[in-house]
Formats: sequence, C-alpha cells, structure tokens
Amino acid sequence: MRLCRFEYQNAIQVGFYEEDTVTPLTSIDETLTGGDSVLSFLPHGEFGDQTQAAAGKIASGTAVSIGDVKLLVPIPKPSKLMLLAGNYSKHIEEGGGKAEERAKTFPYVFMKPPLTTLTNPNDPIQIPAVSPDYVDWELELGVVIGRECKGVSEADALNYVAGYTVINDISDRKFKPNPNRTTREKDSFFDWLHGKWHDTFCPMGPCVASATDIADPQNLKLDLRVNGETEQDANTSEMVFPVAAIVEFISSYVTLSPGDVISTGTPDGVGFPKGKFLKAGDVVEAEIAGIGVLRNPVNGPESA
Repeated sequence: MRLCRFEYQNAIQVGFYEEDTVTPLTSIDETLTGGDSVLSFLPHGEFGDQTQAAAGKIASGTAVSIGDVKLLVPIPKPSKLMLLAGNYSKHIEEGGGKAEERAKTFPYVFMKPPLTTLTNPNDPIQIPAVSPDYVDWELELGVVIGRECKGVSEADALNYVAGYTVINDISDRKFKPNPNRTTREKDSFFDWLHGKWHDTFCPMGPCVASATDIADPQNLKLDLRVNGETEQDANTSEMVFPVAAIVEFISSYVTLSPGDVISTGTPDGVGFPKGKFLKAGDVVEAEIAGIGVLRNPVNGPESA
C-alpha cells in the first residue's frame, strides 16, 4: 500500500495514494483518523495492521481526484532528517572523485533542518537570492524508520523500516558566504554543508510505500527529469552501502526513532558535471518505481 498525507475540504487527512486519485482512510474505516503523519498507519504504527486490512477494501472507499487535493509532506516533522553523501560510485566519479569499495570506507552522513527544508509535492523549490546560480537536483530513496532502533545488525535492519519515499536533495553547489572572507582550512567543507540547508531544499513525497510492499529496496528504478528531459537514470542496486547497512551504521551510534527519515544518496546524472542548473520556470520530476513521482516547480530568487 502507498499512503499519502493531503489537505481536502480544509482538513488534513491520510489516504491510499494512486497516481490519479487518493482514497481517504476514513472513507473505508471511520476509526482511521489523524492527519499529522502517515507513520501511525504504516507497519509498526498504532494502526498499521488495521490500515493494511483496509487496503484490501479500497474499492469500498470514496476516491477523490488527485487534482482536487493538496498533497503534503508525508512525514512533516521527523526528529531527524539524515542524508548520505557519495553513496553511488558513478556519482562520486562524475564529480571528479575516486570511489572506494565498501570494505574500505563508511557512509558519510549529514543532516538538513526538517522544518524549513521539507517541501510538499507540487510546491516550489525556491532558488535562494543569496546564491542563485548553481542549484542542483539529487534524486534519492528515502527510508522511514518505524520503530526505535539502536545497534541493530544489517541482517535485521529492514525489520525496523516502516516504508520508503522519494526525496530530492536539492543542493547549492557553489555557496560561498562572504566572498571577501579570509580563507580558513574548513571553508570548503562548510560551504558544501551550508549549501544543503537553504529553505525548500528537500522536497519529499508524494507518498510512502509500505515496507511490506517493497521487499527489496535494492532493486528500484530511479529516474529524474527536468522539463521532461531525463537527467538521472539508475537503480538502487548501485548503492555502495545498501539500506540495511546504512541503518546498521547509523544505529551503531545514534538511536533512530519512529518517523526519522534517512535519504540514501543520489546516483550519477546531477547537473553540476554537465553545467546544468535549476532556474525559474523549471519543473523537476523525481520518480522511484513502486513509490511514485515527486513533482516540484522552481521559483526564481526572492528579492533580498
């Protein structure tokens, strides 16, 4: 099942997602209420089993046209929004780096501020006025944690996952605060990190696919298009560290809580090596097979 969070008739609800329709859970089972997050209705959630049962009765519900609802970020307030850098060898190489084999390295993990970066499906990516010229796309598989885990093994890690979503890790490739600054040793690292943090720089959605429906997260087709032109075309099988290994690594030193989101890195095909960047009027479509298409237009920089 695929669950989305949406606004309809001035109320926030959770429903079963299809490309053309959403079916409110309450139209099938009136006790399945609460629209703050889809987490409660996924595996490990309070209503997970009840929602799975309702999925078998979807024909009895009242479908609403996707055009009549406003899709919302499915997990709006995760306590942690963690992302990986350099988890696809070809992406490392297209940026001029050298990919190492898994046994000789470890996942690079960073964070984004969730309340200001998470962006609804169909809402605009805002090009920042402070640094407008090198804004890039990064399609990624997002992992939603379903129950608390700490120190889990790779073999057991997927048992803690509630579902999977689509994330676009928007990145400012050449953010350089204070161009007249005195150079310091760590400048390039922090320029890179701060370039991930602009408002709207983490679209998520359009839904979360239940972990029970995606038995193997390492065999999902990835496609990203800008204005209909394919830019990224890959598969999650190309990850250096698969989902289970990522959860094992992070949980070895951080307690993961229900609703935490881990974005697993992007494949090759980003704009920077091609000299292509997002501009006002563009439309980005980030698609993962079995989950859906995350669409966002791009707005030009606001006046300072």
